[in-house]
Amino acid sequence: MKVIGIILSLCCGIVFNLAANEITATVVTIVDGNTIEIESQENGRQKIVLLGVDSPELDQDFGREARQFLQKMLLKKSVKVEFKGKDRRGNHLAIVMIDDDDIRVSLLKQGLAWTAEKDPDADLEPYRVWAERKGKGLWSDSDPTPPWIYRRQQSMTQPKSS
Repeated sequence: MKVIGIILSLCCGIVFNLAANEITATVVTIVDGNTIEIESQENGRQKIVLLGVDSPELDQDFGREARQFLQKMLLKKSVKVEFKGKDRRGNHLAIVMIDDDDIRVSLLKQGLAWTAEKDPDADLEPYRVWAERKGKGLWSDSDPTPPWIYRRQQSMTQPKSS
């Protein structure tokens, strides 16, 4: 009987832990093509970076289009957010779903994002490849600059602070 009690306790703990990593929230701000701010009763306001995708920076080609796409799809709407960790800046990394649709897939299919530079998600990569083959969005350019390269180039042109 003790064993069953322990197993039930462990299972309930896992279920509660999973539930703590997933919330329903309202999107209150679209920062850029892969960063949003959400608000929920449980956690207040939080900045979310979409896990596994990287959209062009706002001053890159298709950067504003990526942000506008997210505004149209998500702003002031209820979404399901599945937290997956934090980035080096402390922003939450998450999968964001609207009406059972993964917004990352939508961005990739529109040609408004790359899969992550390091360890691209094998489940997301086919959507990027499809958009590239179809010449969608940023893939209409013969050689688009990935945002991680663009950010490195921009940081090299900035004066060093002493």
